[in-house]
Amino acid sequence: MKLKYILAIIPLMLITSCEKDFLEPESISTFDLNYVYSNVDDARSGVNAIYSYFNQDAFKSRLSNNMTGNTDTERQSGWNSTADRYQIWNLDAQESNRDLEIVWTYAYRAIRDANIAIEGINASGNLNSSDAVIKTTFNQLLGEAHTLRAYWYSMLTFHFGDVPYVTKAPVAGDNFFLPKTNRNEILSSEIQALRDIEENMQWADQLSYGIEQVNREYTLGMIARIALQRGGYYLTPELTMVRDSDYLEYYQIAKDYTKKLIDLKDRALPTDFKQIFLNQCKFITPTNDDILFEVPFPLGDGDVGWNIGIRVDGGSSAKHNYGSGSSHMAIPATYYLSFDSKDVRRDVTCGLYRITTDAEFIHVGGRDISQAKWSRWELDTPPGQLSAKGTGINWPMMRYADVLLMYAEADNELNNGPTAEAQAAFKRVRQRAFNSEDWSTKVDAYLAEKSASKETFFDAIVDERAWEFGGEMIRKYELIRWGIYSEKVAETVEGLKKLADDAYNGIGTGPDYMYWKVDESGDFVVLNPDTKILAAPDDTWIRQSFLLDLHNNTTTYTEWITRDYENYINGPVPGVVRYVFPLPTIAVENSQGTLVNDGYQF
Repeated sequence: MKLKYILAIIPLMLITSCEKDFLEPESISTFDLNYVYSNVDDARSGVNAIYSYFNQDAFKSRLSNNMTGNTDTERQSGWNSTADRYQIWNLDAQESNRDLEIVWTYAYRAIRDANIAIEGINASGNLNSSDAVIKTTFNQLLGEAHTLRAYWYSMLTFHFGDVPYVTKAPVAGDNFFLPKTNRNEILSSEIQALRDIEENMQWADQLSYGIEQVNREYTLGMIARIALQRGGYYLTPELTMVRDSDYLEYYQIAKDYTKKLIDLKDRALPTDFKQIFLNQCKFITPTNDDILFEVPFPLGDGDVGWNIGIRVDGGSSAKHNYGSGSSHMAIPATYYLSFDSKDVRRDVTCGLYRITTDAEFIHVGGRDISQAKWSRWELDTPPGQLSAKGTGINWPMMRYADVLLMYAEADNELNNGPTAEAQAAFKRVRQRAFNSEDWSTKVDAYLAEKSASKETFFDAIVDERAWEFGGEMIRKYELIRWGIYSEKVAETVEGLKKLADDAYNGIGTGPDYMYWKVDESGDFVVLNPDTKILAAPDDTWIRQSFLLDLHNNTTTYTEWITRDYENYINGPVPGVVRYVFPLPTIAVENSQGTLVNDGYQF
């Protein structure tokens, strides 16, 4: 099923102008909310307006992936251009940065429309209707509105720190020049709002559009995710990483609500890891599966498979009809080689090939590994020779594996070490990564070793989340809340340098060269994906430099190794990542002096 109406068909009265201030009342605020929220169809349209902002560049090419590097699992060079997204990658974005303005503006428009929906639904009387269908539907709509609002506030506080907190529908004459609210106050309030509504929501398998609609399991997961954000570390204006003294209360909330989902709506993780993402490329949306909620891009829209995924070279000279797609975030070789050689997630996550205009596979070397979970090449209907954007491939917002690992993490923190239940949750995720004949060594023995202490189990969670969610672009937020962002990218740089040195000096065990070919069945095959060999057994194999790509005879290391992460390691305060960005010019200028860019050494 491909959900079209949420993102593609929004009544004109709900579409907002691009010229208004982000808090100014407009469009739906001029209509009678009693009418709009008096019936199911119009109320559905009101909530759909909130979803529509996922189909803006603010989300589909910014928040979903472009603004989420660099980390130990993804990277991009921001130092070779002053363009907006490069400023963000290099952590030196200016107030005038257009990408920041887009995210800020559309986040608050989504929040505004969520507030309108929440107010209209609460005032409608339909939450307690004598008609069971109407009552159920309106409670579900209220949960969707609250959950979407919570998502946008989570993102705003990650990227901008303290921000204005708006929870009322706009009314002409109100004060729209609101000061900043402490980020933790915002997160605490949003968590409580979700806790108040989740029991009245419906499961995905009860909804017409399943996982393409915000559902109860996603809301339960969001309570846990935002609780871990609230209980985690964050950057102060003085450029220190701190977490509040009440952080364990929020780890308890995370544990309680992941456990609630596990108890009420457990499901087996699908055994085929690749199929999870192939489903998105095939427009298949199973319920009671791994993905809890995914953004439903309409056919002809969405950037998945264009700016993230396997690179496909298209255009007018192409001998195929799949169009052009690339990836704005590459995968560092350290991450690729961190996988166990038997971990099935590696080849699903890390793309060692691209597809040429001649419709042929070719190895990409060691510098351009892409996120392989999505590919426009997998579309059943080729979108056209000249196509680029608009694949219609959905974007995953949360998976059940995330819930299991959040439960394990919270339990470990609260109990000063993992209980049997935490180990069991962790084990379920790791088992899928290996064939059953390897479980005794790769799962059971591994888990026994890592469960020796709170510290070793935490380290195992840090690693497992990297291997499980690589390319899904949530790693930045995890490293922030764990307080280890700078530490992990510094480890990445040192690891890349060692790989380059070893390859150049002919030592080490990694593949200085990889040997590859396309086999008789048409599959791209690598002979030595993780080990050094001196030569291929025959001349059907093509040699491609891999770890040697990291070395440069002039600069010792390929330039991106030393420059991509420089501001993440030696920023204004060494060892602290200044991940918070300045408020955009439009926000400061339109606030009439209420908002200023102070702190963070801006």
